[in-house]
Amino acid sequence: SSEHDLGEDIYDCVPCEDEGDDIYEDIIRVEVQQPMKMGMTEDDKRNCCLLEIQETEAKYYKTLEDIEKNYMNPLKLVLTPQDMEAIFINLEDLIKVHFNFLRAIDVSMMSGGSSLAKVFLEFKERLLIYGKYCSHMEYAQNTLNHLLANRDDVRQKEGWGPGQAPSRGHWSIPECTLKVQDGKFKLQDLLVVPMQRVLKYHLLLKELLSHSSDRPEKQQLKEALEAMQDLAMYINEVKRDKETLKKISEFQSSIENLQVKLEEFGRPKIDGELKVRSIVNHTKQDRYLFLFDKVVIVCKRKGYNYELKEIIELLFHKMTDDPMNNKDIKKWSYGFYLIHLQGKQGFQFFCKTEEMKRKWMEQFEMAMSNIKPEKANANHHSFQMYTFEKTTNCKACKMFLRGTFYQGYLCPKCGAGAHKECLEIIPPCKIGKGTRYRYGFPPSPGPKMVAVQNYHGNPAPPGKPVLTFQTGDVIELLRGDPESQWWEGRLLQTKKSGYFPSSSVKPCPVDARPPNSRPPSREIDYAAYPWFAGNMERQQTDNLLKSHVSGTYLIRERPAEAERFAISIKFNEEVKHIKVVEKDNWIHITEAKKFESLLELVEYYQSHSLKESFKQLDTTLKYPYKSRERSTSRTFTRSP
Repeated sequence: SSEHDLGEDIYDCVPCEDEGDDIYEDIIRVEVQQPMKMGMTEDDKRNCCLLEIQETEAKYYKTLEDIEKNYMNPLKLVLTPQDMEAIFINLEDLIKVHFNFLRAIDVSMMSGGSSLAKVFLEFKERLLIYGKYCSHMEYAQNTLNHLLANRDDVRQKEGWGPGQAPSRGHWSIPECTLKVQDGKFKLQDLLVVPMQRVLKYHLLLKELLSHSSDRPEKQQLKEALEAMQDLAMYINEVKRDKETLKKISEFQSSIENLQVKLEEFGRPKIDGELKVRSIVNHTKQDRYLFLFDKVVIVCKRKGYNYELKEIIELLFHKMTDDPMNNKDIKKWSYGFYLIHLQGKQGFQFFCKTEEMKRKWMEQFEMAMSNIKPEKANANHHSFQMYTFEKTTNCKACKMFLRGTFYQGYLCPKCGAGAHKECLEIIPPCKIGKGTRYRYGFPPSPGPKMVAVQNYHGNPAPPGKPVLTFQTGDVIELLRGDPESQWWEGRLLQTKKSGYFPSSSVKPCPVDARPPNSRPPSREIDYAAYPWFAGNMERQQTDNLLKSHVSGTYLIRERPAEAERFAISIKFNEEVKHIKVVEKDNWIHITEAKKFESLLELVEYYQSHSLKESFKQLDTTLKYPYKSRERSTSRTFTRSP
């Protein structure tokens, strides 16, 4: 980014910047000769910069010590450990780091300051703890204000003579204030100083670098400047993520029936009212949508809360515009589609205005480019969006992957981490095909396509290997932009991969067979599954399940009925029965969630509560009845 943008980025996270700067200048001010006076040599100016770094660091360290001695130690007697941590965060750790940092600066200055850049580079990792300090700063100020407003013993000041302790045996915050620089600065002011300081380092180094053009350490100074800019942006991103997670947590508590943690879906992009039509059931419905990097969550408004209706995974969809509707003058007629890449149910969304539609489509595009970046497979890598537990450096630019979750991309084959903008320039993946994945998971398989015509290499893809196939062959899509003429894929029969015209294939259903060759659910033999009971009457099912624990279930056949299958589940003290509907090649227990097979439906409700469809039934399919029968028969001798 440009220098201007970088400056904006770095200072993004400083609250009340001007006021904070005034306090910082007052506290850290040192009498250094201004390096810009007439007649000074570059060397004089450089020495002034060095001196300013050293003396302001000493003054800063003294301020940290003042806070510890005059606030932290006395207030330990009156505040709980939780309040202490909320207000002072990790200040004790900052003090330890800066004790060593100042010492290293002093040592460097004794030998002329030429090794100062090295000191900053060595301390970069240790200064990461400012991420925690700065991101908790707002909460610290709020806690402090709350205590001052509500606790007399923390707020009141006694009339006592110089050098005397208050008669109540502990100090209040205003009393502590009088001991620091004659009461000139309140604790609220002092707590902002560490954040101001850490965001000043890159400015101090920039000034020093501008007067070191003929110095041998110039290159190292440049690296130190980049390191401090990187640190400032890291701190900013940690603070931003803290605010994002707070927002996600508010969403989480307002959506009913939600069984998953929203932060697993990445960052929220946009939310609001849209009308939604699923391409299967054709009715336009009022819905409230939350778009994240990985999914769009479709809800129905319910007072101040939302009822979950659908979670749509963006990885398996592409977005296309619907230009026709824009000519319609009615409201809610500006539409676009989400098309499923494997031919499953798609969705049409309608916005109130053209501007709103543009906004939503932009955000969908950004989200999709975050989970499927264009260069994810550059240089044989398989990059995926990833949350790094420890602070990690980008393999290409060596700068931090910033923030606290989904900070960048990981190649599970070789373990390299990267920024999205650096994917293209990462050195080639060291691990070839067929090797074990370092992070334990392979890249997700691509969508399956079925060939609609023979392709023998004519026309040929420009400068790329050819993949030949015949009509009806199934191809796993490895790379395919909807706009591109050429796609890359792997033929499932032979495992060969290469490029082919995108027009020669179409999406095919999940189990990799064209629709006409897929057997309907009733022709599949489910006998091997521990949940399948075959042909069983309702009364017999009740007798069988009522002795089992809540959550035990079975799927039974009902040959005389229109609905071939039913789910029977023991919930609390009752056995409940749910009809399974088969219609238009789909299978479901509620119109809102459709599946291609009974197996897919069962697997879904093993991890999602049935209350998504039936409010009173808050349980997943927990225990298949056959596995419960086996474990019970091992434990008890049952009478016939």
